[in-house]
Amino acid sequence: MSSNQPWRILRSESLCDTPYLQVSREHVATPSRPNGVTWMIARRHTAAVVAPRTVDGKFILIRQERIAVQKVLWEFPAGQVDGEVNEASIYQTALRELGEEAGVSCSSELVGLGYFFSSVGFTDECCHLFLARDVIPRAEGFDHDEHEAIIEVRAFSESELVQLIGSGEIVDSNTLATYARLKARRLIE
Repeated sequence: MSSNQPWRILRSESLCDTPYLQVSREHVATPSRPNGVTWMIARRHTAAVVAPRTVDGKFILIRQERIAVQKVLWEFPAGQVDGEVNEASIYQTALRELGEEAGVSCSSELVGLGYFFSSVGFTDECCHLFLARDVIPRAEGFDHDEHEAIIEVRAFSESELVQLIGSGEIVDSNTLATYARLKARRLIE
């Protein structure tokens, strides 16, 4: 049962505030609970995830240390939007991450694939997905962020990408969501 009542934050208590993450305890009125419910929420900046595809149809993945899960994972390049969030800044973030993390630039077009929420049970993080067609190596190479530990960058055929997903080698939500969107839009076989 739902009503036409708007969502409203009735109370909010900040528990953690960093440049990359804010955690708060909020009491929120919802359409079905006008008196509110208390929830812990991790607020994160909007992000861009980009699937770089080479002229010969291979996908570039980065292998990166992920401290939160204590694993080194294959994934598509991604990063948070700096400053104001709008269509242009999201697009620029995708291009920036191509260069910084994968060492490539887009020589054709950057195709927007929409967005998704990474984990709606506890965070508002919104990730915008892109396909970068015909990427080529940048003359200046990589420019990894000081907080990143990118171990390897490698091109995979579409069948190799499918095998990495099917075997459970690729497990991050950004890469899986981007692959699903590419498949659903019939941009890959």
